[in-house]
This record gives sequence, C-alpha cells and structure tokens, in this order.
Amino acid sequence: MTEHPAQNEPNASDHQVDHRRGASSTLSRLAARLESSALAEAARELLREALSATATESSGTPAAPHPDQRVFLDSISVNGFRGIGRKARLPLTAKPGVTLVVGRNGSGKSSFAEGAETALTGRTARLDKQRGEVWRRHWRNLHDGADPKVEVRLAIAGDPRLSTLTCTWSGDDVTAPEVEFRRPGHGRRPSVGVGWERALKDYSPFLSYADLDKVLNGRPSEQYDSVAAILGLRELTDADERLQGIEKTLDSALKQVEAERPVLAEALSALDDPRAVRALAVVGKAGEPDFTELDALVTALPDADEGRLSELRATAALAGPDLGVVGAAVDRLREAVAVLDDVRASGAEDAHQRAELLAKALEHSRRHEDENTCPVCGSDRALDEAWAERAAEQVAALRREAATAREARTGLRDAMDAVRYLVTPVPAWLPAPLVDPWEEWQACRAIDDAERLAARAETAALVLADACAALREEALRELEKLDEEWRSCVTRLAGWLDRARLAYAGRPRLCQIRAARKWLKEARAELREERLRPFEDHSQQIWEELRQQSNVDLRSVRLTGSEKANVRKLVMDVSVDGTEAAALGVMSQGELHSLALSLFLPRAAAPDSPFGFVVIDDPVQSMDPAKVHGLAKVLHDLGETRQVVVFTHDTRLQRAFTNQELPVTVLEVERAGRSVVTVNRVTDPVRQALADARALIRTRNLPPVAVTHVLPSLCRAFLERAFSEAAWLRLHRAGVAEHEAEKTVAGAVTLMDIAALGLFGDPTKGAGEVYGELRRRCGPRAVDLVRQCQEGAHPAGTSMPDPQRFVDDIKAVALTVRKPEEGA
Repeated sequence: MTEHPAQNEPNASDHQVDHRRGASSTLSRLAARLESSALAEAARELLREALSATATESSGTPAAPHPDQRVFLDSISVNGFRGIGRKARLPLTAKPGVTLVVGRNGSGKSSFAEGAETALTGRTARLDKQRGEVWRRHWRNLHDGADPKVEVRLAIAGDPRLSTLTCTWSGDDVTAPEVEFRRPGHGRRPSVGVGWERALKDYSPFLSYADLDKVLNGRPSEQYDSVAAILGLRELTDADERLQGIEKTLDSALKQVEAERPVLAEALSALDDPRAVRALAVVGKAGEPDFTELDALVTALPDADEGRLSELRATAALAGPDLGVVGAAVDRLREAVAVLDDVRASGAEDAHQRAELLAKALEHSRRHEDENTCPVCGSDRALDEAWAERAAEQVAALRREAATAREARTGLRDAMDAVRYLVTPVPAWLPAPLVDPWEEWQACRAIDDAERLAARAETAALVLADACAALREEALRELEKLDEEWRSCVTRLAGWLDRARLAYAGRPRLCQIRAARKWLKEARAELREERLRPFEDHSQQIWEELRQQSNVDLRSVRLTGSEKANVRKLVMDVSVDGTEAAALGVMSQGELHSLALSLFLPRAAAPDSPFGFVVIDDPVQSMDPAKVHGLAKVLHDLGETRQVVVFTHDTRLQRAFTNQELPVTVLEVERAGRSVVTVNRVTDPVRQALADARALIRTRNLPPVAVTHVLPSLCRAFLERAFSEAAWLRLHRAGVAEHEAEKTVAGAVTLMDIAALGLFGDPTKGAGEVYGELRRRCGPRAVDLVRQCQEGAHPAGTSMPDPQRFVDDIKAVALTVRKPEEGA
C-alpha cells in the first residue's frame, strides 16, 4: 500500500530560511520601508511604479506548486537507459525519512538517480560534465532493444492518487527527452507546463558528486546565484532592472547629444558666417544649451522655394558619363574591330568549314578502307594512308586558324558589351536641357554595328558630359546665392536641437531614478543580509556536525556584488585554530566536500521549495570516518522534514546509521548478466545473513558438505556481523574517535578477536573470557555453537544433526550479543 505524505507536514526548522510568503511578503515589506524613508516623493513614485509593474507581471505568470503541496518520490522505474536493461523499479516511501540505495560500483544504482534527474530537469550532472561524443552515442543500454524509458511516480501532498512523470526519447540525442506529466484530475501535459522550472533551478533537489565539486569549484557568479536564488529577492531585482532600463534610455540620450556637440561645433567653425559664430558660442559652451537662442537661429533662414532647392540640389548632384572610361572602352572596341578584319583577310574565317570537311572525309575513309573511289569528288583515286596522314595534319592547322577567328569574334562581343554597360539609364528626373543628350546616349545600347557604336558612343558621351558640367556649375552658383551652406548646417543644428531638448528635459527624472536605485540597492542589501543570516546559521550547524575533528571553523557565508554585477561571488570565511583564512585555500578535499554539503542542503531544505525530496548520489567520497558519522546525523536531521534518498557504494554510511542507532531504510541494487537489475530491501545486514543461512537449508537434495562446511561458515559470518555491530556501538558510546574505531574494528580478524571486541571492547581478551561472557549472556549452549561455526572451516567439518535448530540457536545468540548491555 502506497504511503502518502501528510498534508500538514511538520514545520521547517527555525534555522531554515524564512520566506514562505514569497514575493508578496518581500514587496509589502519593501513598500512599508519605502513610505517611511526620507526619499523624495518623485523618486518614491518611481519605485512604486516599478514594484507595482513587477507584482502585476508576476501575477500573470503560471503559478508553481505551493510549498504546502510538496512533491515526494514514490518510485523510479528505468529500462533501456544507462546501466539498466529490462525494466527495473526502485520502490521508495513517499514521506520524510532517509533511504540508502546501496550496491557495488556498476550495479546500476546511479542509473536510477540519473533517470529521475533527467525526467524532472531534462539533464543530469554527468551529462553536463561529459558532453563528448562517447556519452551522446552510448547512453542507451547495450543489452535492451526497447526504447529507453524512465517513469517517476510522485506523491503530491493533498492528492489521494499518484502522479507520473514519463520520460522517453524519440531519437538518439540524450539531451532531447520528451517528458509527459500525468496528474489525476488534471490530465496529461508536457512537463514544461507544470511550473517547476524556476524551482528546479533555485532549489535543485538533486546532488551528485560532480555537483558538489561545482558548488565550490564553479565560477564565482554561479556560486553566488546558487545561494542568492533562494533568498526571495528576485522581485526586487526585476524592479531594479525596470528602473535601470529607463535610466539607460535617458542616460544614452544625454550622452548621444553631448557626443554630437564637438562634431557640430567643427561644422559651424568651418563657416565664414556670423550666424555660425553665434551658434558655435551656444553649442560650444558646457552645460545645458540656450535653446531660445538656437531656436532663433534655426528659424531665421532666407525665403526659398523648397521645390526649387530640391531641383537645384539634384542638378548639382548629376554626374554624366566619365569620358576617360568611355574613351578607353571605345578604343578597345575599335581595336577589336581591326583584329577581326585582319582575321577575315587571312582566310581564318573559312578555316573552320574546311577543317570540318576534311575531318569528315578522313573519318569516312577510315570506316570504309576497301572503297576505291574518293568520297568527296568521286574520282577513281583511293584515299590511302599517305593521304590520311597529310589530311590529319591539315585538319589540325585549319582548326588552329579557326580558333584565332573565334577569339577575335569573342573579343569584339566583349568590347561592344563593355561600351553598352557604360550607358546608364535615364534618371527619374532630368532638367529639360539634358533630356535629348541623355536619350542620345541611351540609344547607344541598341546599336549592333561595332563601328557605328564606337563613333556614336564617343560623340554622345562628350555632348552629355559637357551639358551636365555646365548645368551643375550653374546650379551650384544659384544654391550659393540661396544660402545653401548655412541652410545645410542649420538642418543638422535643428535635428540636434530636437534631440537635445528631450535629453536635457529628462535630466531631473534621471537624477530621481538614480536616487531610487541607490535606495533600492541599500534596501535590497539589508534584506539580503537579513535573509542570508538563517541560511548561514543552517550551513554552520551542518558544518558543525560534519567537521567532527576538523580544526576549521566556518565563520560566515557572504554574498558580495549584486545579481547583475560583473564581479559577484560567494565568500566563505573560515578560521584555522583561531586564525582567519579563505576556505578554498586551507581546507582539505574532504573538508571542502563537507562544506559543499553544508551549502547545498539548506538550499534543498528551503521552505519555499515545492520538492519534499532530496536525491544525493555518492556523497561519501573523500570523507574520513568521523565525517561519515556526522553526515549520517545531518541526513537524519534533514529526514525529519524531507524524503532523503542517498545512492552510495560505500558501506561506511550504512554502518554510521546503524552505530548511532538512527532509523534508515536500505535498498540494495544488484546487477546480473545482460544488465538485469534487481532491488531488494536490506534494512538489517544481520537478518540478511540469517536469511541466506535459512535459504541454504531449505535447498532440496543438499549435499552433506554444504551442511557440515558451508552452513557453519555462513553462521560464522552471521555471528561476526553481530559482534562487529556490538563493537562499533561500544566504541561509539565510549567516545572513541571514528577513525580510531574503524582502525580497531578492521584490526580484529579472527572470530575470537571480533567477539572479544564486541563483548568487552578489548580484542586482547582470551578465549576463556569470551566463552565465559557468552555463557553468562546466552547460556551454556552458546559456546558449543561458536565452536561448531569454527569447526566448519576445518577439513572434517562439523556434525550437524539438526540444521534448522542450529540456525535458530545461532540467531538467538546473534540477536543477544549484537548490542552491548546498558552501562557496559
């Protein structure tokens, strides 16, 4: 039966960041602070408008799931993806608590974590780190031909039925999954419409070893953003961006007109005109210009018909044919005509026909060698080999002559085209005196005779060029009379004047916006520090559990810069034996790893997060035994309000939970041939060993050696685990340092050493003392049982008349000794 999280989940701890009311709380608190500030009313009104626009925009976006409707994991099913072949299911308990998913490297356990992360986010930390071709081509499972599929079943607080995320791939691109979300009563839709995108970024519930490394070794801006996102100040950033946009528009306009001033002054200074001198005095003076004076200069222009001015300007801009270019083209055309005349005189024009005639006669004679008459003239003289040789030589010579003729004709065509290309179309507007000359020039394009084209183009170009030059000079003289130079400068001055008037009118508003942004920056910094303090406290509490015997103190976690600053970073101040230092410079890899967890877990546990679960892959690397025990305590505390799922191959974490008597669920992932992955519940390693022994004696047709040798060995391992657990608990209660405890337990090799350590905490105790303690706690038969377990390793084995009773008696001994007596 599926367990669902209670709708009234326990409140988050006081050390977690308190911004459950979200944006409305942030904006309302800022509005109250604004009304009591000493800021000018104009600046306050600008802030009110920006904050109101931000609130309106936020209300129009799709709402993310409320934190009171937290999402928990019910199960993860994977097939055909990474290390999992046929469908395998990881069952989870959808409520707060800690679940360890254990298994050796390569068992497929990380494929469950990566599958869930891909289904919810469309990516994985491994994908981000390994974007090479190998990963992209070989992410499918090698042993399963079915399409890859990941199915994550989710329990949402308040929903009586489970929701499902289904992730599939239609192609080979691992970065392009198709994810569908199905929620009872809400139908099906793509996952992008659920509203988790922002929350997945701000409160990511997934943490891999690569992510831990990124928390501390990523770019400073990424470290800043990872923490700043959960402080709930994004609305203030949005409001500031609105003000910044207005500020940029006003400031750019002012800078533009100021940048144009020197250029305009240079143009005015080039004129020998008293009006230009007056305008230069205004434009060249620093500060806001005298707009009244400039207006008077701009409007005081001599009367002139604008249509006539336009005609004169167009006439002055007319350009006739370039006589130099036309002359060169005509010369080239005449030279091409002369070359072709020479070719015709030499007979090269007829060479092609003669060459073709001879070639066909030669081809005919070679096809009909037995013919006795000439195929051309019909005479009785046969075309023999001597004739054929002479004919072939003549064909080659004639073809060379024909090539010369072709080159001459081609050259003539190119030369005629070059002249025609220079004949420009008639402009849309022309003064009357230019109409006939330009049409004469235009008519040259239709002439096919080369000699006529050369003569007419040369004459027409000369006439048109002279006419254009005469009219252009006349137009320039008349424009000068009409004050064209001053008019042109006044046009530029008038355009600048319009822009300058608007730009300088915006200066008071620009000052108000800058004052508003300064106040908002200070208010946001205060709110940021206020909200960062609980996050910092939470991180420090986690660090205190993880640091164990480390001499590094975490003093503070600070954000420097701002969200849009080029230089923004997360600063972690630490001290080593009282001396201040930078975290990254003095901490070991294991300490940095623990510090990264101290930063990640408060983010994942933020009250505003809609995710009630945290998935952590391989968090134990680089940790010494003391920190592993601290990690177990941290995860246990987090499990009070969150569903914590940890994937690990390191047995120390499971042992740390057991030694500290912390509740935990353990699931073991095993991988058989052809990527067949199974998941088994293993919450008690001692009982699992007992189950293995009972499975052996239930086997039919069991050979005698299995009873006399294998069964005692299994039961001996069963007892060793029980004594080892007792040893860990005894040493932990005695306050022995974790690394010393691990060293002590690992040093106990024989069953007697392990038993002595579990019963007394002293592996040097002799067999007599061990047996005596066993008789006292478990009865006289316990000694015989231990001896039988030891005899199973000998060649003769041990007598086993009743295997079932033997296993039951060993169970009773193991369950008695696995925990030290109170006060022992």
